Amino acid sequence: MITGFDYGTSNCAMGRIDAEGQVELLSLDAGKAFMPSSLYALDRELITEQVALQMGSAVGQQAQQDFISQRTVALNRARNARREHGFDQDEQSLFVGHDAIAQYLDWPGEGYYVKSPKSFLGASGLRPESIAFFEDIVTAMMQGIKQRAESAAGGVIEQTVIGCPVNFQGLNAEKSNKQARDILTTAATRAGFKSVEFLFEPIAAGLNFEARLETNKTVLVVDVGGGTTDCAMVKMGPEHKSKLDRQTDFIGHSGERVGGNDLDIQLAGKELMPLFGMLSPLKNGLAMPVQNFWDAVRTNDVGAQASFNERKTTAHLEQLLRDTTEPTLLKRFINMRNQKQNYQVVRCAEQAKIALSDVCEHQVDLSFIEEALQTQVTRQAFAYAIERPLEKMTDLMSEAIKQAGVQPDLIYVTGGSAQSPVIRQAIEEKLGHIEVVDGDHFGSVAAGLTTWAQKIFA
Repeated sequence: MITGFDYGTSNCAMGRIDAEGQVELLSLDAGKAFMPSSLYALDRELITEQVALQMGSAVGQQAQQDFISQRTVALNRARNARREHGFDQDEQSLFVGHDAIAQYLDWPGEGYYVKSPKSFLGASGLRPESIAFFEDIVTAMMQGIKQRAESAAGGVIEQTVIGCPVNFQGLNAEKSNKQARDILTTAATRAGFKSVEFLFEPIAAGLNFEARLETNKTVLVVDVGGGTTDCAMVKMGPEHKSKLDRQTDFIGHSGERVGGNDLDIQLAGKELMPLFGMLSPLKNGLAMPVQNFWDAVRTNDVGAQASFNERKTTAHLEQLLRDTTEPTLLKRFINMRNQKQNYQVVRCAEQAKIALSDVCEHQVDLSFIEEALQTQVTRQAFAYAIERPLEKMTDLMSEAIKQAGVQPDLIYVTGGSAQSPVIRQAIEEKLGHIEVVDGDHFGSVAAGLTTWAQKIFA
């Protein structure tokens, strides 16, 4: 069976072409087509064990044995972890999607939770053991997604086109992109896909939109994803959509690691972290050092999370507790850190961002931190908080247009964060009064990947 696979930063989706020739997004998560890109394991070491257990039926015993040989140390640690925690061999140890979020919310101080692993794949300076671990995280997620999709489709999925951003990282883009694609390819192969191809996500989104065009247009496709913003200038329409080779139709593209997650992080840092003491002055009159607070909310940054959780941060916070003029607020931050609730705080910022697409004010409930703790966030405050990442996004749009050397006839926007009126206003201020058309903010990439997969594999 042929599929398109949107392994997204915020959500995952998989589609096929149905008997009527239409794109059908398969059920992945409790009857829904979109599965949150989250994973929770009872213990970090059990992720590799889960991959090894699932590989046999998907890729054969030889590949499974090769993997076991490569992961001997990690698998030994997994066995020790099971004995130490008293986990039974048949006890479910790994969860994905909404199940992973539910487990984390119930037990934030236990287990191992990772949100948006795609954000980490292009990170610079990763050691081989870190790359191997990310391979296992992505493989475990893909195994679960593939099994659910096959159950929904009633058949075995062997061929897929996976979406990828124009650039996974802003720095060392070529090396970063290769590293990320290699991880995705390895994971997809271990999950049981026989043939894997890639397609830029903004191009996939554009292909889905092109089916609706009755005349030829030059379109600026803007995909504001969870981890990246990608733009493509594409010639579309009846004269173009039947081509198998579309290279000459893609006349400009740009992309950078700035997306919806960055908006959540900025909102969490500027509007929520003050409740945890970030703006509290010290007794000597100096400002509170803010690095620990930003590390807490930068949940898409490997280095920031490592720094936030290391021992020297504990010592630093103990010193700041003696120095701050508002110890109650900093104690709240320390307790949040001890309970591993920083992902929940960023999730609250994400929910506020979503709500502010429809309302001008939103009450953020932080009672999981402390009873009755809440704060009001306005759309204006959100706009102020995201000024820097939003400027990067609109600069990417201008860059794609400059590469193409022509103005777009219209702008096609997709991606969950693109629904925000703040982003729409920024596009208009940057690019002028060009018609902006909304796509399926969550499903356009998956649909385009599915359409392309059918073209190249059928």
